Amino acid sequence: MSLQPGILAIFNDCRPGREADFEAWFQGEHLIERLAVPGFLFGRRHKAIAGTPGYFNFYMVETPEVLTSKPYLERLDHPTPMTRTIMSEVFVNMNRTACRRTVRRGSFRGAFTVAARFNQTPDETALSGVLEKFCADTAVAGGEIWIALDAAGMPVSMEEKLRGGDKKIAGALLIDTLYQEHAEVIGVQLAKQFRGTDICVYRVLCQIGRGDL
Repeated sequence: MSLQPGILAIFNDCRPGREADFEAWFQGEHLIERLAVPGFLFGRRHKAIAGTPGYFNFYMVETPEVLTSKPYLERLDHPTPMTRTIMSEVFVNMNRTACRRTVRRGSFRGAFTVAARFNQTPDETALSGVLEKFCADTAVAGGEIWIALDAAGMPVSMEEKLRGGDKKIAGALLIDTLYQEHAEVIGVQLAKQFRGTDICVYRVLCQIGRGDL
């Protein structure tokens, strides 16, 4: 059993013209449903300011093993009618990865997030140095490093089948800031340092913790 938290990282776009359905599902059903699964601790939604895809959300769970637990897999394999519609008709460019949070720095979460997504397993030592440097600035609320779990250990669920299959990341660096201008500057700096990496700046839409239910 891992002592590191698990992360379910989801990046996606919404089919044009279906934004109202997307929001109604997320805010009216999905977030609360997921946080009711044993082991789910926290969920957070974001919308892109710069870069793609347009939406990003993640869930933090007690351990990575929660993401292959029986209660969670049963939920994935028995989607609600609304979830079936959203998965098959509304989600596009889906990138969904189960990860382990290996590093966390800072005591806060910010209103803006810079997400650097890696398609090959990143050098954690180098990323930790970058994170330490940014978190020394009071404009940065905090940040963390995620490393993908072995995809072979993740079963293909009914929800994924409805989406037509998902892309994966190998890892990610997340940096939260208090203000948009600082997030944008960090995004430019990361793009120069990690050329060829997908960098996006997001604003936070909402978040929910188990204690909010």
